[in-house]
Amino acid sequence: MEHENHAAWPALEPVTETIVIKNEFAEAHVRKVRTRNGERLEIHSPKLGYTIHLDPLELEAISWQPVDTFSRMLENPWGPS
Repeated sequence: MEHENHAAWPALEPVTETIVIKNEFAEAHVRKVRTRNGERLEIHSPKLGYTIHLDPLELEAISWQPVDTFSRMLENPWGPS
């Protein structure tokens, strides 16, 4: 998943309130937004400054992944270099 500049999405219309999910290790802000290309799920990491917008197919693809896919992603817990 690619790091996106938050300013690169000027035409975002929030559809839902932001949900904050956090623990002692991480924090994620999640909300549904509407873009000119349809609805997306926006996931933002305020600590690291990363934001991604996922369309329905990308979200569905997450459900196909085995758990070790995420374990490999977390080998570098501070994001891509």
